[in-house]
Amino acid sequence: MQSATPVQPWYKHLWPWIIIGMLGTSVFLSLMLVRIAATNQDSLVNDNYYEAGKGINRSLDREHLAQRLQLQAKIHFDDLTGEVDLRLAGNSQPEKLTLNLLSPTLESQDRHLELLPAPAEKGRYIGRIEEAIKGRRFVEVLGEQDGQSWRLFEEERVAPGGTITLGDEPLKGDEVERP
Repeated sequence: MQSATPVQPWYKHLWPWIIIGMLGTSVFLSLMLVRIAATNQDSLVNDNYYEAGKGINRSLDREHLAQRLQLQAKIHFDDLTGEVDLRLAGNSQPEKLTLNLLSPTLESQDRHLELLPAPAEKGRYIGRIEEAIKGRRFVEVLGEQDGQSWRLFEEERVAPGGTITLGDEPLKGDEVERP
């Protein structure tokens, strides 16, 4: 006659616990991914394509006006003081300019500055930025001429202490040296 060997209960074996551990880990990671997706929504998706298309046409009209006014801008970022110095050449001298430094991916890194004319020099606008900006940015300068807004826009690599030139031709007077 055979002797009966006692069978151990399932919870005393290793393999069921390994399988339960893998299933539990996958459920935990899935819940974490759902939480991350819910708290960090994508700000780059635009649901209203028609309005975005109209905005593109308005932007192109503003850029064509800047070309007709023969506008060029040279922007210098002072890394010590945070001063932004913009020199505007062309047929427009607005009361103020708006400088937008737009990050291609993170809206939280966008910076919007209002630049006011320097009292001593015609065509020079100054403003201040709190922290150093570096990396790839969409640089946009907005102004008005006779009730119409114009726009200079380019993708540039911005560096603290660096200089950016916007517009078709180089500025007159580029030979002026910076201290």
